[in-house]
Amino acid sequence: MRIHVLGAGTPTPTPDRYGSAYVLEIGDQRLLFDCGPATTHKLVKAGLLPTQIDHLFFTHHHFDHDVDYPAFLLTRWDQSIGGEPLLRVFGPAPTEKLTRGILDEKEGLFAHDWIARVNHPLSLNAYRRRGGVLPRRPPVVEARDVGPGRIASGKDWEVTAARAEHVQPWLDSLAHRIDSPAGSVVVTGDTRPCAGVVDLARDVDVMICVCVFVQEDIDGTPEADAMCGSTAAARMAQEAGARTLILVHQSTSLEEPGNMERALRDVGRVYEGRVVWGRELMALDASRGDLRVHRRRRV
Repeated sequence: MRIHVLGAGTPTPTPDRYGSAYVLEIGDQRLLFDCGPATTHKLVKAGLLPTQIDHLFFTHHHFDHDVDYPAFLLTRWDQSIGGEPLLRVFGPAPTEKLTRGILDEKEGLFAHDWIARVNHPLSLNAYRRRGGVLPRRPPVVEARDVGPGRIASGKDWEVTAARAEHVQPWLDSLAHRIDSPAGSVVVTGDTRPCAGVVDLARDVDVMICVCVFVQEDIDGTPEADAMCGSTAAARMAQEAGARTLILVHQSTSLEEPGNMERALRDVGRVYEGRVVWGRELMALDASRGDLRVHRRRRV
């Protein structure tokens, strides 16, 4: 099992971080979680291809978690040769509405693109050159709004969701747990400390958890009421009994001199497991909580 941290940042772009996205490889299957800014490009940088992703799970629909969704959908379809499995997408509302709004033949904002590509000789020839057989079919995606519970399964894996607490009632948020013979992983998405996420993460091998600020810098503010700072992330992981904690979604404040060290000290005072400071394009081989950084590969 391999974990790719594609996006480890926030809505604020920096040279090294921007938005959220993660890939979990289990055998020959690859599951994508969130699709924040430049996810499609980061996939390729990580040695993966959009056509290798057959399942996408959204935690919630802030733009730093979903804005690359149109690019991913269109690229996966455009680069295919028509033989890839159906793409299945799961997330809280408005996952279905977004998908229709991108691809629907009559109302989709990008329908003009795929309509041209299934008709013009230039695009048809490119499709044939890749190995496709005419006629070229329009993109088809199975998207489903989901809530807490078991939401998807595949060969040797299943995904269960639990309610996360972030910016309700305006957006629903879910944390996702993946269980497989190779191990278990929880992607918390954006959340404050809450029982639902802790219960979902009980005895998990790896917990990928939001850690936006040094805790004392946000205590008593709206940020602490909607997100995890350093101590809050550590407490959730410790209470859940997670074996490894990967910290992601770091704000620009954590790039200021000394702040990463402050955050890690906070975590170390509370959490007894292994801690990984998530960085974009980091790949980790994971098996039952035993992680090692993997060298980046090329397609």
